[in-house]
Amino acid sequence: MSTLQTLAKTISSLGPEDDLSRYLRDESGLEAEGLPAQVLRPRTTAEVAAIVRACGLENRRMTIQGGRTGLAGGAVPDPGDVVLSLELMDQIESLDAFSGTVTVQGGVVLESLCRQVEAQGWYFPMDCGARASCQIGGNIATNAGGNRVLRYGTMRELVLGLEVVLADGTVLTMMNQGLKNNTGLDLKHLFIGTEGTLGIVTRAVLRLFPKPAERHSALVALADFHQLTDLLKAARGTLPTLSSFEVMWRGYLQAAARALNCQEPFDGAYPLCVLLEVESGRPDAGDGQALHRFLEERIAGGEALDAILPQSRQQAAQLWRLRDAIGEILYDMQPCVAFDVGIPLQALPGFMERACARLDARWPDARRLLFGHLGDGNLHLSTGPHPPADLSAVESLVYEEVERVGGSISAEHGIGRIKKPFLHHSRSAPELALMRQIRHLLDSRQQLNCGRVLDL
Repeated sequence: MSTLQTLAKTISSLGPEDDLSRYLRDESGLEAEGLPAQVLRPRTTAEVAAIVRACGLENRRMTIQGGRTGLAGGAVPDPGDVVLSLELMDQIESLDAFSGTVTVQGGVVLESLCRQVEAQGWYFPMDCGARASCQIGGNIATNAGGNRVLRYGTMRELVLGLEVVLADGTVLTMMNQGLKNNTGLDLKHLFIGTEGTLGIVTRAVLRLFPKPAERHSALVALADFHQLTDLLKAARGTLPTLSSFEVMWRGYLQAAARALNCQEPFDGAYPLCVLLEVESGRPDAGDGQALHRFLEERIAGGEALDAILPQSRQQAAQLWRLRDAIGEILYDMQPCVAFDVGIPLQALPGFMERACARLDARWPDARRLLFGHLGDGNLHLSTGPHPPADLSAVESLVYEEVERVGGSISAEHGIGRIKKPFLHHSRSAPELALMRQIRHLLDSRQQLNCGRVLDL
């Protein structure tokens, strides 16, 4: 009996006779071409390390899985892989109510974490559409962004410490609890955003913030990109608790309203809208009134066209449902490509004009939808349906335009398998060479998540 077979007797596992379907795909639409050898579901870091060592002895490659909500194909296994799922490592170990930190296992679901810390008066600000199923380990591995990056930053800014299992089974414990630790190279950054190719995140120490007493949202209608950039600058200078700045062009809002079977805001009269959010530390802080006054002044001065200020949490949630409706929208656009690009704001109008013109010229029947976290330069462009054979050409066209403006082919979704052929559009040859050297140093046999991000 092999070491892996022995481990499977004590570690929760699934075999070929079980229903493995949910471990064969992620939200990218990519699906495995064959079955994995095993699906193992450890509960502790020690069990993860034992699995990694056993895979090394038996020369087995591994696919590391979290909530399988990724859009880059990173969680899809190769035939014969050992799938290591962190779904049972779902414990919130401790919350330090004095310093505002929480220690969690890598399989904790984001929404569950947020709900539990808020019950104790604290706040974890990461938020994204997959909140109900994505896991903290995956959020860290992809350096997730989301709706509140403008104020709180990406996962990189929210992680204080990590525990990681390396490709040889070594457990690297870096569970720093404080904001400041100036003791040489901060090794945790090797594992944030590298998509499980350098090590497996099993535990983390995360920053918390005081729970906001209130949130206030507003949907603002604008005439053009000039008004958009002016609004962003003014909001950042006037509204110190601004946490979100989400932009939706008219085509996206029309599609979202159809998908949700609701009325389109402003009856579709304006070319683009911004969904703003501010947070209040106290119920009487006046942030809602400040937002109201700010928008009144913008409209009176001709710097915005109109605004919707929800009168209840339910009305605000309806606006955010429009922003989060991309999943429902894409079902009607398949086969499609959902781009997640980072574009310098000053280059955004030219990028959009050139990219959309080239797409329209070659695929005139495909729809184009635009929205994004424009406060941090993150644009989402979705286009489809396209003939399956043309999907690679669609990606090449858009990424050529991304490279032209010095942007990033992935702002928050990662590279995974799907974007790997296009990484050279955002990374220079010396950068790629150094990335390969680091990967070779930590995993020369490409045992962890082989085929993702880059090849040796």
